[in-house]
Amino acid sequence: MPHFIIDCSENVLRRLAADEIMQGVFDAALSTNLFPGSEIKVRINPFTYYNNGNTLNDFIHVFGYIMEGRNDDQKSNLSKVIVTKLNALLPEVSVISINIQEFEKSNYFNKTMI
Repeated sequence: MPHFIIDCSENVLRRLAADEIMQGVFDAALSTNLFPGSEIKVRINPFTYYNNGNTLNDFIHVFGYIMEGRNDDQKSNLSKVIVTKLNALLPEVSVISINIQEFEKSNYFNKTMI
């Protein structure tokens, strides 16, 4: 469980390989000690077509989905660590952001729970 879905402009992948970007997010999330490495999932969606404030500036936005139970400081630190890592990997990308959302335990279900 946590899931980190990276949306980015397609050009970002010309600057750095998708695997390196995903590994950077994985390593950053792992470094917070909030999750075991075996549970962290990272995916990437490059966009060919987008309107970024009426520009075509490159962007990266991470949607983080985690199980409820972490406090605001932990979630804030997780966000900061991931954006800091992405900025170090891709300093020329001017828009790098993240938001964290929580799954509620009461309504989360997956195949292993059958």
